[in-house]
Amino acid sequence: MNIVKLLRPNGFLKVPLRLLSSAPEPQSANRSNGGFCFELTAEQKEIQAMARKFAREEILPKAAELDKTGEYPKDIIRKAWELGLVNSSIPTQYGGTGLNVFDGCLVAEELAYACTGVATAIEANGLAQAPVLLAGTEEQKREYFGRVTKDNVMCAYCVTEPGAGSDVAGIKTKAVKKGDSYIINGQKMWITNGGVANWYFVLARTNPDPKCPTSKACTGFIVDADSKGVTKGRKEWNMGQRASNTCGVTFEDVEVPAKNVLSVEGAGFKIAMGAFDKTRPPVAASAVGLAQRALDEATRYSLERKTFGVKIADHQAVQFMLAEMAIGIETARLAWMRSAWQRDNGQRNTYFASIAKALAADVANKCATDAVQIFGGNGFNTEYPAEKLMRDAKIFQIYEGTAQIQRIIIAREHFNTFKEFNS
Repeated sequence: MNIVKLLRPNGFLKVPLRLLSSAPEPQSANRSNGGFCFELTAEQKEIQAMARKFAREEILPKAAELDKTGEYPKDIIRKAWELGLVNSSIPTQYGGTGLNVFDGCLVAEELAYACTGVATAIEANGLAQAPVLLAGTEEQKREYFGRVTKDNVMCAYCVTEPGAGSDVAGIKTKAVKKGDSYIINGQKMWITNGGVANWYFVLARTNPDPKCPTSKACTGFIVDADSKGVTKGRKEWNMGQRASNTCGVTFEDVEVPAKNVLSVEGAGFKIAMGAFDKTRPPVAASAVGLAQRALDEATRYSLERKTFGVKIADHQAVQFMLAEMAIGIETARLAWMRSAWQRDNGQRNTYFASIAKALAADVANKCATDAVQIFGGNGFNTEYPAEKLMRDAKIFQIYEGTAQIQRIIIAREHFNTFKEFNS
């Protein structure tokens, strides 16, 4: 189906993406021939254009105010949901848009350009849904995907704890089997969408033996957010991405039916980590979106601001900074494209997903920092956009696996490949 023909004069679709259930799966960018191809399909260009229009007309004008107030952007998210920009990875048979990873990344980059706080609030649904996509039963998918596609409700990925972030082996949350249910006790922290979620993916330890390896000791659960014993903490006031709802979630004698176990007992760690192969490319794309915004804002300012009688864009020092920003952005964009393409083509993308996430996060931070430098004193002032970009960028080096964790994964994958081909 040609999405071009479905566009209204204002650039938005006459029908939302999530209702195009009869449309074939959009081609991934590199499927046009047997070799490399960097051209987007016509449908991908229209998806990108729609996301760009929505981001710049609906999100960008409100981003600064949302940053100041920390208000959750529920009206914006509802509009995005109506257009099919939320839950984009859910298959059409469950009411979703059915976009592949590559196309979802195109949307993520455009949304993040306007505000990564709003983009994170939207994309967090995808992180919570990824374990269900990977390991959920037909009944689980119909129930929990049905909730988020029939109405504008959110979900959250509950793994991080106050004392266990990167160290997943340190998870203290426990689930004890009791008849046909499990009783969960523990506390999660830094949970995106935690305070507004309808349901959670929760990782808990089901094997009490301390000698049992983490890869076999934990189980994944789907937990209704309104279950008795679930307490949502206060919204955290973070350095950046303040429009996103982040809080702690406490589980106190929460009873969860055994039918809500994902896969089997002990498979939770593998499921939780496997989800990142699907979600790290969109995170990398979001970081690229922020970096592109930083470059655009810095370029615009450099063409307006004058020093020593000329525009600062005429100074080679500024030109070199802008050039370095462009180099980083274009390279990071290719990295997320490679990792997304691999996933969509059935290849294991752990190596390239971590490369894309690590590189894009570093590029976003460098570009935001350089944008502040180019703005000079104005860059340090809240009346200009650069300082928000710098604050928003930092979390990309922390969430969904820190910059250091990504390098551990990359090195591990590198050594495994080296040994395989040099043994």
